[in-house]
Formats: sequence, structure tokens, C-alpha cells
Amino acid sequence: MRAEDYAVVLQTAPSLARDQEAQAFDTGIALMEEAHEKPAQSPEAIIAARYIQRLWRYLLKDVNDPANELSDDLKANLVSIGLFVFKETDRILASDSTDWTGLIEINRTVREGLSS
Repeated sequence: MRAEDYAVVLQTAPSLARDQEAQAFDTGIALMEEAHEKPAQSPEAIIAARYIQRLWRYLLKDVNDPANELSDDLKANLVSIGLFVFKETDRILASDSTDWTGLIEINRTVREGLSS
């Protein structure tokens, strides 16, 4: 889905948009859980890291959109989390880390926040 399409869905059917976000996080969490069991630089690890980076790049683009109505505090928290996600996935892609635990937990927390 393109960002423009998502913006239309978000305006016309916000619950559908939130469901799609939750599904995107579910997919990312499943990929990370699979990668957690694999060696560093496995195809599963690379796919999971790149997927999570794309998801967060998209999420942060939406957060920084002037039309986004989230509170400034929530936006700042999401940006901080996004920076952590990028740092950790970059470390995994560079083979400096193989620990997915923090990434899985933070993404679960954000995903659960979308459901409430």
C-alpha cells in the first residue's frame, strides 16, 4: 500500500488502518522470532531486519506528517523507539549483534498499543 492510499484509508476508516498496522507488526514480530532462532546473517535475519526497518520508516514518515493528530509526546516517544529500532537492526545487519529480544519486545509493546 502506498503512503497516499494509507492516508485515505486512515481518514475514511481509521479502525481498518489500525488493523492493517497491527497486522504489519504481527508479520514483523513473526519474522523476528524466526530470525532469533537462526545464525547471524541468515536470510531470515536479513529479511526480518529489513522488514522492520521498512515498517518503522513508514511509521515515522506518518508520525512526522503535519496532518498527524497524535500528541507531541507520543510522536517524540515513537521517534525515540524508531531510532532504537534502526540502531539495533543496523547492528544485526552488520553482524555486531544477534539479539532480537529487545526488538521483539518493543515491537510487541507498540503493536499492543495499536489495539487499545
